[in-house]
Amino acid sequence: MSKQPFTRYFALLARYLRPQLGSVILMSVLLLVSIGLQLANPKVLGIFIDTTREQGLSQSLLWLALLYLLVSFLNQGASVASAYLCEQVAWKATNDLRADLLTHVLSLDRAFHKSHTHGELIERIDGDVNDLSNFFSELIVHMLFHLVLLVGMLVVLSWIDWRLGVCMGLYCLIVVGVLTWMRRPSVERWVVAREASSNFFGFLGECLSATEDVRANGGMGYVWRHFFQRFSRWYTTTCHAGWSGATPWIISQALFALGRVLGLVLGAYLWSIGLASAGTVYLIFVYSSLLMQPLDKIQWQLQDLNQSTSCIRRIEALLGTRSSMKDGKGMQPAAGPLAVTFEDVSFGYDDAEPVLQHISFHLPAGRLLGIVGQSGGGKTTMTRLLFRMYDPHSGVIRLNGVAHTEMKLQDLRRRIGLITQDVDLFRATVRDNLTFFDREVSDERVLQVLEEIGLLPWYQALPQGLDTMLGAGGEGLSAGEAQLLAFARVFLTNPDLVVLDEASSRLDPLTEKLLERGMERLFTGRSGIIIAHRLETLQHVDDILVLEHGTVVEAGRREDLANDPNSRFSHLLRTADGAIVA
Repeated sequence: MSKQPFTRYFALLARYLRPQLGSVILMSVLLLVSIGLQLANPKVLGIFIDTTREQGLSQSLLWLALLYLLVSFLNQGASVASAYLCEQVAWKATNDLRADLLTHVLSLDRAFHKSHTHGELIERIDGDVNDLSNFFSELIVHMLFHLVLLVGMLVVLSWIDWRLGVCMGLYCLIVVGVLTWMRRPSVERWVVAREASSNFFGFLGECLSATEDVRANGGMGYVWRHFFQRFSRWYTTTCHAGWSGATPWIISQALFALGRVLGLVLGAYLWSIGLASAGTVYLIFVYSSLLMQPLDKIQWQLQDLNQSTSCIRRIEALLGTRSSMKDGKGMQPAAGPLAVTFEDVSFGYDDAEPVLQHISFHLPAGRLLGIVGQSGGGKTTMTRLLFRMYDPHSGVIRLNGVAHTEMKLQDLRRRIGLITQDVDLFRATVRDNLTFFDREVSDERVLQVLEEIGLLPWYQALPQGLDTMLGAGGEGLSAGEAQLLAFARVFLTNPDLVVLDEASSRLDPLTEKLLERGMERLFTGRSGIIIAHRLETLQHVDDILVLEHGTVVEAGRREDLANDPNSRFSHLLRTADGAIVA
């Protein structure tokens, strides 16, 4: 093993075990106690055998038997206590690592999430970390424990006869060297197996989330075919990795058998020349056999280290992924409604196909802008740039005169509220879905918002009020109710700029009227941007921006454009579903 892996191991251990230093120290003490007790018990049995041969039945045998039982019980107690602490340490360390990975992944840009499926990320955040539970709880501590136990047994054997110590010591060095050498090829195979596992679960997650579309479009054959292809690769690579770990185990069992034979032969030799009693021969055989226990445990820990190494590599690669968006220096626009300025902004998801080209406009603070245009024209992309899901390739976006890239992402998104057509709801209570699990938001504030947007009758019909559980993805809610809940979320955050991206395109007329009433309250004292295909949604905006093929073709006051028969907006009003919207 190179120095670099050990550096990575100890850096990871130090980071997540330092907060549990007390538990780790107590666990180490219990393991040291267990070492002493395991070394002591065979000695008690050896004395018992020699006493029986020399004295026959006597009172001292009873005391030796009681001492043996006491040491055994204490050893079991120490083992149980250390096992409990190991589990506790492992759960705490792995949960902390999961939390750090999840926080890091959530901070990455949209381009990263587009290139990785949800199932793949779940497997990397949970599956890889789960395989490190033994690494955090037992691997290093137990490796040291069994090495100390090994050294202790060799010391005892050397105390009996120096030739025993030398022979068994050389034997142990050979076994450890062979096992260490054989583990190296296995690491790369476990890396491949973990990647195959992530690909399988990524594909499975995509298929499960698109069950209705797959069934409706006759895609079951494709899904099954690729399911078995990915599963077969996962199974094959895992078997190869497992077999690469089984080979050291097979060889180790043969070496352990030779070790027992070696101990028995040495004990018989010393007995034949009169240098060992029957009890001593038994002691030699027992210690020689017990040597196999730490060697066997070391072999298993080395095999587990192969899997841990592959997981650590993948975790480090994930933590080493950096977002293309750099957090700002912390500059803050002036308090109050935000003025929005796009200065010659251009952007494209692919360098060869620009989506936005030289976009420039200014929305004064406190005014309401409506953006219209055909699908694919770049309207939603503008909101993503404003919210810093992406950064423009050129140009600057300013909020109250401050470049939004100079703001902290947290501050930027705290001051902008975004409502999209697709609403994501958690499998959680109504309260948690509205507050995003923020316990500082009072129930009174939540109920006030629900009343403002017209959802109070809906709330009053809930069986458990704010504690009513909602299904994943808003199961059990109509599209309109889900949209209004998203609207309530923005109310609760109290932003300075509200962006509605196609927010009313899925609402029935009655629900849309409720939304319009809420919009009047929400936009009071705030700036706003509304993107909609239905021009009725834009009746109350102050300004209009018409976007076509990623460029601004028209911009101005709504009244001026509506009254100008030659304007693009006026033409849209006259031809929208055969109705004129004034």
